[in-house]
Amino acid sequence: MKEVAYDRQAAVSYARRWALDRNPAFYNFDRIGGDCTNFASQSIHAGAKNMNYTPVMGWYYRSSYDRSPSWTGVGYLYNFLINNKSVGPYARVVSQEEAEPGDIVQLGTHDGRFYHSPVITAITPEILVAAHTDDALDRPLSSYVYDQARFLHIDGVRVW
Repeated sequence: MKEVAYDRQAAVSYARRWALDRNPAFYNFDRIGGDCTNFASQSIHAGAKNMNYTPVMGWYYRSSYDRSPSWTGVGYLYNFLINNKSVGPYARVVSQEEAEPGDIVQLGTHDGRFYHSPVITAITPEILVAAHTDDALDRPLSSYVYDQARFLHIDGVRVW
């Protein structure tokens, strides 16, 4: 296994292209729990160009009924990215100041329930994001109402 760079520009370009639309290659989960983490995963995939097909604990999408929980679930995506030691993207939690375009910010409640996964598209110096469910393109992070945020910095991608 080797490590390759995460293509942040490709992730941001994807997020910008599809923020206000839907890529027909992926199911739209808006009406069954939300599409934000599906969109975040699509954007990460554009930058990683690699999935992890490990059943249950991997990170992949083949169809709406053949996907890992981490592809569409906020907490599952976090767990995959933070704990991934195999193929695919991997990340670590960083401070807001260390976040970069192409990273993910997850918004949560005071009791630690995270519910939204926007993609960071720019830092101007304000953080701007793209998201699905409540579709957004270059929306200021400060315009969201949340109790806490965790910033997932994609460090790289492992490939065979």
